[in-house]
Amino acid sequence: MEFWRAHMPKGMFLRSACDWHLDPQNVHTIEAYLQSRGQTPKDVEPLSLDFYLTYVDWFQQQKNIESLPVYIKQLDRENDHFAATTVNGDVINAKHVVLAPGFRHFAHIPADLKAKLPAGSFQHTCEYVDFTDATNKRYLIVGGRQSAFEWAALLLEAGAAAVHLSHRHDSPAFAVADWSWVKPMVDNMVDDPSWFRRLSQKEKDDISYHMWSEGRLKIEPWLESRLQSERVKVWPQTEIVSCIENESGEFEVKLTNGEAITVDKIILATGYKVDIARLPVLSAGNLLEQIETRNGFPVLNDHFETSVRGFFITSMPAMQDFGPFFGFTNSVRTSARLIIARLCSESARRHPS
Repeated sequence: MEFWRAHMPKGMFLRSACDWHLDPQNVHTIEAYLQSRGQTPKDVEPLSLDFYLTYVDWFQQQKNIESLPVYIKQLDRENDHFAATTVNGDVINAKHVVLAPGFRHFAHIPADLKAKLPAGSFQHTCEYVDFTDATNKRYLIVGGRQSAFEWAALLLEAGAAAVHLSHRHDSPAFAVADWSWVKPMVDNMVDDPSWFRRLSQKEKDDISYHMWSEGRLKIEPWLESRLQSERVKVWPQTEIVSCIENESGEFEVKLTNGEAITVDKIILATGYKVDIARLPVLSAGNLLEQIETRNGFPVLNDHFETSVRGFFITSMPAMQDFGPFFGFTNSVRTSARLIIARLCSESARRHPS
């Protein structure tokens, strides 16, 4: 959960509700955590980042999960096992490895946009999460989905003098997203893990568009009142034409609608794009050249196992084979059950009763 602790801003809210919990056994759910606190979902929704992290800590305690406080810098396949080398030079040997990288290393900065911006003039949203220096600063946020508008609201509340939002599309509507169809679809995948792959490309595209439209064409309505300020300027259907840093360190930006704005900081809310070659733990070792990939994604079997036996990858890199839901925490229960089922079946074959 380090990404949520270190690469998301204080004061943010999650788009998911209490039913998107972590427990594949459906015991230590968010609802169970609320009961232990004498609360109900209405007391905590929308879920704040702080609340979600307290649930995570509680879940870890209930499951007696102990994490090693070390970073793995390199992962290799050596004969019949894996060798994970820590930043301290220690080596952890394992028969199986599960990699759940999330999306930190997949921050997407479009090449055409990057070419227009001076070096060092911008930060992706996952990098710019400390707003303590926002007072009286002027910002340009490139992007027009949930994160762009939430960063704008948080910057206003931190005292920003002006926040401009530029995006190539129409601005989304403030409306409640409907995720009710996602949970049963993902939970049922435990019994039929290949159903998404069996779909025609059109059927896959339809599901992806449904997910995209709920997440991208809508902005959570609890943001609307927080953005009612003359300090916010939204520029839909615009792009950056040029950006020049002047002698005082300000950025003079011209947009395609002819508008010229001067800002102190540029934030890119340009999303994430999977390419597992960007994962340092893989690029530093010998596994990357052994893993079958397609479009930057690992090719996975029904149990999230890659072409390298015993090596599993889930979370965002599983979206190509298992659907767009796997970029969300709602999918972790299904991943856990399918991976464990594979490990248990292998153990049974090796040690028959």
